Parts: sequence; structure tokens; C-alpha cells
Amino acid sequence: MSDRGIFYKKLFTLVLPIAFQNFMTAAVSASDAIMLGVISQEALSAVSLAGQIQFVLSLFLAALTIGTTILAAQYWGKGDKVSVEKILAIALRFSSAISLIFFLGTLFIPETLMGIFTPDAELTAQGAEYLRIVGVSYLLMGISQIYLCIMKNSGNTLKSTVIGSVSMVTNIVLNAVFIFGVWKIPAMGIAGAALATVLSRVLELAWAFAESLRHGRVKLHVRYLFHSDGDLKRDFFHYTLPVLGNELIWGCGFTMYSVIMGHLGSDAVAANSIANIVKNLIACLCLGLASGGGIIVGNELGKGNLSGAKDYGDRLCRLSILMGALSGLLLLGLSPLILGFSNLSPTAHGYLKGMLFMCTYYLIGKSVNSTVIAGIFCAGGDSRFGLFCDAVTMWAVTVPLGLLTAFYFKIPILAVYFIINLDEIIKLPAVYRHYKKYNWVRDITRSSL
Repeated sequence: MSDRGIFYKKLFTLVLPIAFQNFMTAAVSASDAIMLGVISQEALSAVSLAGQIQFVLSLFLAALTIGTTILAAQYWGKGDKVSVEKILAIALRFSSAISLIFFLGTLFIPETLMGIFTPDAELTAQGAEYLRIVGVSYLLMGISQIYLCIMKNSGNTLKSTVIGSVSMVTNIVLNAVFIFGVWKIPAMGIAGAALATVLSRVLELAWAFAESLRHGRVKLHVRYLFHSDGDLKRDFFHYTLPVLGNELIWGCGFTMYSVIMGHLGSDAVAANSIANIVKNLIACLCLGLASGGGIIVGNELGKGNLSGAKDYGDRLCRLSILMGALSGLLLLGLSPLILGFSNLSPTAHGYLKGMLFMCTYYLIGKSVNSTVIAGIFCAGGDSRFGLFCDAVTMWAVTVPLGLLTAFYFKIPILAVYFIINLDEIIKLPAVYRHYKKYNWVRDITRSSL
């Protein structure tokens, strides 16, 4: 098989399962929106805003999984399973602690958390009801996401996808059961959506842990939890902390977009909720390309094949442009169908139509930036550039402009939405220039562990 054929075989063996798992995760949000939208627009809006708490938690977990991938992909490519097991223990220790903090917040101060996103008393009350129950799932996902990440980086991507996808399908089915009520199970509405999430996360964690016990799998050793390798721990934080800074800067900026839209009325909130769900569903293949591409580049770097990794990076860049363009066209084609199924007020329906059109250009930028920054750069330990990039584009440009145009100049809502979706486009020239320096082409493993 030619080198080109080997590349595409490796890539799509990773990309398709990861993209499918991302799609199933996004499908859960879509099912929440569709089913709760049947109950009321307020229920849809409340859960959408409450979901911002999990979104912030996911930023911390994303940083930990990216940091885990940076090291695990290279050490697995090098053939060092023991170091990968040490990385698993380090990541689990910190993901569990962070998840516990979020759980306690949703348990004791859910109204305060909802008040950050909306002044509406009804939305706050419904969102708080949801948070009190769904917070339990935060404890579970903090552990399961690290296990699934390690599986992807150790040659078990398909199994990771099966576990994650079955969990998500279970969530969707239980959503229908608990939200509307089936047989003798009463209709629970918002509380039912939260309970469905908790039960599906129980399944996911139990299955992931059981899978790790099989022969040949990367296992958790208790001694590594309390006595981790000092050099490896320093490396983990050296690469993870910039990613965490990047995730928080990007995520808080993205959350500010929700805060802005949340203060522009329930019509804007409902339309923005559906637009984000659709955008996330369509972007799954792009994000799968970023994750899978990062793993294969990291494997090559860990083997010491720097020229091969550089060639893989160039191919991934070209693919990311194509993937983004196709995703935008797909969204345009599906827009009439989405609008036809949306149960919104006429005003919210009009907002959604404009928002879906604007999401098309966003997807092109998202595809390229995710693949290059989160995939290729991080594969070689170049995790600081994304932090700088998002700090400038979001906090010096789109967030201030969004606040000014929404609350001071009071321009139309769709014009505000256009402005806050420019961040991925603005950063493209800087990303291209940094890529061409090839600072990411390096082996970061240690030979003495």
C-alpha cells in the first residue's frame, strides 16, 4: 500500500468512529431541544442555558483529554505502555477533583449559577431544577471521558466509540421515557431529561471501566494515583495548562455569547439554542478530523518519524478546508428542513433562519482551526499558540464588539449574531502563518521514564 493509502487508512479508522461519537453526543442535545420544545419554549431555553454549566465543565475536561492525548499518542507510538498508564492516573486524579467542584455547585447554588445567564425568574427556576439532578452526571463524566480518551490513543478507538454511542442512544431513549412518561412512569419534563443524562453516564462509566480490565488494555494502577512519576507529571502540566488556558478563554468567550443572547429575549435564546445544536451536529466530522489527525501525527512524532508527521500535517490542512466547505454546504441544504420542524414563535423562526445561514462560514473556519490548533499543533506539544489566538480574537474583538453592539448601540439581533460568529474567521491568517513555522514537528517523549 502506498504512503498516501496508509495515511488515509489510519486517518479514517480514527476519524469516522470519533466523528460518529461526537455526532451522538450532539444528538443528545438535539433530542433534549426537540422533546423539551414540545413542552414549551421556556423549557427549551431553560435547559439550554443550564447546559452552559456542563459546557464550562467540558472545557476543563477537554483540556485534560487534550493534554492526555498529547503525551499518550506519542508514548503509545513509541511503544511505552507503562507511561500511558501513568498518564491515565495523573489525568484521572485531576478530572475527578474538578468534576466534584462542579457537582457541589449545582447541588448547593443552582439558582445563582442560572442567574449568570438570564434575569428571567421562570427560566432560572426551571434551569435550577434541571441542575440539581444532572449535577450527579458531572462526577461520572469526569472519570469516563479520561478512560475513553486513553482508549482512543491506545488502538481501541472503535470500542471507545461503541461505549460512548450506546450511552448516548440510551440517553435519547430515556429522554423520551422520562420527559413524556411511558407506561407507569410519570411525565417528568425537565427533571426527566436530567435523570436520563445521569443514568446514561452510569452506563458509560461502568462499561469503560470494565473494558479497561481486559487483557492488554491500559489499566489504572492505584499506586500511580498517589505516586506519579515526577517528570511525567511536570510534562503533563507543561502541555495541559496552556490548553486549559485556551479552553477557558475560548469557552468563557463562547459563554459570553450565550450571556449576550440570553439578555436579548427568549426568542433570541430559543433560536440561538437550535442554531448551536445544528452547528454542533454538522461540525462533528470536522472535529473528528481534528482529533483523529492529532493522534496519527502524534504517533508518528513519538516514533521519531518527523518528516512523515510533517507530511501528514500538510495533508490534514488541505482536508480540513474541504471538510469545512462541505459542512457549510450541508447546513445550507438542510436549513429548510430544520426551519420546517422548528416549533418556535414567528420572531424566533426569523432569527433562526438568519443564524443558520451565518453558521455556514463559521464552519469553514472551525474546521481549519480545530484541525490545526487542537489537532496538529497539540500533537507536537505546541499548545500555547491557541491560548494567544483566542485571547486576541475573542476578548479583544468579538466579545467587546458583541457587548457594545447589543447593549449600547442596540443594533438588530441578527447583526449581533453575525459579529459574535466572526472569531473563527479572524484567526485564520495567524494560524496559517504559525503553521508554516513547523514548530510543532518534534518528539516530546522522554527516554528515561
